[in-house]
Amino acid sequence: MNDEVAARPLEEIRKDIDGIDKQLVDTLNKRVELAQEVGRLKGKDNRPFFTPERERQIFETLDQINGGPLQKRQLIAIFREIISAARAAEKPLTAAYWGPPGTFTNLAAIQTFGSSTTFMAEDSIPDVFQAVEHGGADYGIVPVENSVAGVVPETLDMFPQTNVKICAEQYVPIHHHLVSVATNLGEIERVYSGPQPAQQCRRWLRANLPNAQIVEAVPTSKAAERALSDPQGAAIANKLGAETVGIPVLVEHIADNPHNRTRFLVIGYNEPARTGRDKTSIMFNLRNRPGELFKALGAFEANGVNLMMIESRPAQRATFEYIFYADCNGHRTDEPLRNALEALRSYALETTVLGSYPYRDPLDV
Repeated sequence: MNDEVAARPLEEIRKDIDGIDKQLVDTLNKRVELAQEVGRLKGKDNRPFFTPERERQIFETLDQINGGPLQKRQLIAIFREIISAARAAEKPLTAAYWGPPGTFTNLAAIQTFGSSTTFMAEDSIPDVFQAVEHGGADYGIVPVENSVAGVVPETLDMFPQTNVKICAEQYVPIHHHLVSVATNLGEIERVYSGPQPAQQCRRWLRANLPNAQIVEAVPTSKAAERALSDPQGAAIANKLGAETVGIPVLVEHIADNPHNRTRFLVIGYNEPARTGRDKTSIMFNLRNRPGELFKALGAFEANGVNLMMIESRPAQRATFEYIFYADCNGHRTDEPLRNALEALRSYALETTVLGSYPYRDPLDV
């Protein structure tokens, strides 16, 4: 059978491909027309046009009906762009991210919204929050934690200062590369990098560039820009950043941990519906008395709610007081979490639900 298929004339095979392409175009246009119909209904009811819970449902259905040979990640990448184009036909969206173009946050924005979206590069994480809060962007993308370097404090510190919600999360594999106009490692005297990338490549740098000066430059695309104009310089960057700046990759994959991931948050004003596999982020502060944190965390244990992350940050309005951030398993409407939050409020001075949104497996990227 394989020999018979291989023996078909090339032109005949291409004719079949052309016929399928026509069917695909007709079907995609029909899908966009249906999306526009949905958009008109959403506009009447003032519903959000970005619905991560619906997109998760689509991706799960695609995985179930896929018979191959397309891999799951390939199918999702294709449909991410289809959904992006259909969403743009409903209502063009604007998403702000920590720029300039070529950063990991830019990559996270593309993986979340697809390329049929208007992206705004902001100079800092606070600028992303302000763009959303002041209406300059529909959504924002910010990094919140890395599997190696830990939390991003600049992101957590913005939540007490704004009223935006967390609408979704996105994980991006972190592949660091050494980029440089130099032709070999012996020419490099300086490495431009942000604190987190430098820490994530610490062992490689110590082994291969022990005498190079580490010069702080954030984010990654700005580090690449500085290395481009420095004949004895290099930078730690991703491939998107290198391509955007136009600097060659000298050494690929220099990260110490090949399984490194960064978690990003999508901020806006959505309140996604329950999917059955959700995560809820909260912040709370406590009285400065012995045992208060123990009692507060007991509210989750007593109701069988798993805490997936907890972090403390200094409260900006008071000296040596702290705000606690936590990620919980479940949706805010789930009874166990609802009861846990009610119990927490009896201990905490203030409790804020930052958002409930579809849970994403950090390894499923």
